Amino acid sequence: MSASAFERGFAAAARRPSVPIVLGFAALIAVGTVLLMMPFSTESGEPTALLPALFTATSAVCVTGLIVVDTPTYFSTAGELIILGLIQLGGLGIMTVASLLSLLMFRRFGLRMRLTAQAETKSLGLGDVRRMVTRVIGLSLLFELVVAVLLTGRLLVGYREPLGRAIYDGVFHAISAFNNAGFALRSDNLISFATDPWFILPICFAVIAGGLGFPVWVEILRHLRSSRRWTMHARVTLLATALLLVVGAVGTTLAEWSNPGTLGPMSWPAKLLAGFSTGVMPRTAGFNSLDVAAFHPGTLLLQDILMFIGGGSAGTAGGIKVTTFALLAFVILAEIRGEPTVHVMGRRLPELVQRQALTIVLLGVAVVMLTVLVLLAISPFGLDQVLFEAISAFATVGLSTGITAQLPAFGQILLVLLMFIGRLGPITLASALALRERARRYELPEERPIVG
Repeated sequence: MSASAFERGFAAAARRPSVPIVLGFAALIAVGTVLLMMPFSTESGEPTALLPALFTATSAVCVTGLIVVDTPTYFSTAGELIILGLIQLGGLGIMTVASLLSLLMFRRFGLRMRLTAQAETKSLGLGDVRRMVTRVIGLSLLFELVVAVLLTGRLLVGYREPLGRAIYDGVFHAISAFNNAGFALRSDNLISFATDPWFILPICFAVIAGGLGFPVWVEILRHLRSSRRWTMHARVTLLATALLLVVGAVGTTLAEWSNPGTLGPMSWPAKLLAGFSTGVMPRTAGFNSLDVAAFHPGTLLLQDILMFIGGGSAGTAGGIKVTTFALLAFVILAEIRGEPTVHVMGRRLPELVQRQALTIVLLGVAVVMLTVLVLLAISPFGLDQVLFEAISAFATVGLSTGITAQLPAFGQILLVLLMFIGRLGPITLASALALRERARRYELPEERPIVG
């Protein structure tokens, strides 16, 4: 395909971004499902039924981590490698697609603000796409390599694992962590590593790095080379992420400090480490170093909130995104102050962005609540467990109270749909709303209803 044909095709796809994105991820899930159904993918050599294979493939491609079968004991090495490939492709796909759409929207509105009339430059060129994809892949592999080396070294020195096994485990967990997937090669996930800072902290670093998003890392790297002004997006993402990490770590540690099922039996340094890692994982990583089923109800609610918010835009994390949450907080603050416009860190926030943020949040709440109502009706589990599971699926987190495998088939299918919607919905919805913006030719008379 020639460069001009590629550009025309990409421009056509960009006008309706949801179609190629949804079809691409659905095709990857379908291929993964078929591969995981094959006898060579299981330890027993028996084929896997359609629903467990579909659930696992969706969870891997959507980098969620929810499971209905125990990954290390059910799947063979071939099956684990298939899952790892799906995680890598899904994570890279999300980062690449989101970054390209962000660049497309930036160019469109940036050019509009400059009153530029050259319509052909409003679409991305072949060079832009190649450069973006190359940078996303390079940055991802760099982070994964560094974390894999650290984990491999720890498994060799601290746990005396054979070299081959240590490399395999290190690479698997590094890729799973950076892509915020939460798949682990231990039946207890990371509980056996809960008090080991040499293993847990590299995992946390990878989770945070993947969750910040590619655009933020580009700015960080540029800022290291030259003192450029930070964009609003980068500053909001970094500040909101730091705040939520502190809230998650401190809140979880205090709430679970004396819980005999979680932090209670640990020494205080171990409690601080496990509390910190448990506060990091709702960034949508899905690893657990504590037994989630033993959490106090208040801890579960805190985790619900953190999971729903998620991580940074154009990263591997899910949720409504920290920027969406933070921008709505600025909108509320402006309304409380009685200000006619919303200002964020020295910049005015367009009304279009405010509407997009509100739309994403309310639709997310609606999807989660509808799923919760159905799951409550068809399963014997309580509200705390069902709400936690639904938010974990929508925000592509992967944390679980342990009820996923016990849900009826229809409930598991609902979670499959929720993972797919949660992974692709915010990205495609935000880009579609932005790229479909059009001016009204006239305005109707204004009338104010009673609010509150």
